[in-house]
Amino acid sequence: MTTWLGAMLFIVGILFLAKAAIDRGRLSDPHVGPRAGRTLEPPRRGLRFLGLAANWPGIVFTAAGALLMLAGALIE
Repeated sequence: MTTWLGAMLFIVGILFLAKAAIDRGRLSDPHVGPRAGRTLEPPRRGLRFLGLAANWPGIVFTAAGALLMLAGALIE
């Protein structure tokens, strides 16, 4: 039971992280880059969207799920 709960929390955490990244804006936007011509990279989008402040709920769910799966494996 603990392992299943951990697996569900882990999957929910991964889905939450993916949804948070998608909700922050378009992931690709065709535009003309300064050197390479047309590119699908969005302009001026650094790695801020991967920061800890914006993703802490997903990270907590994922870590809790991993710990529960580990505990379930050690107990059984």
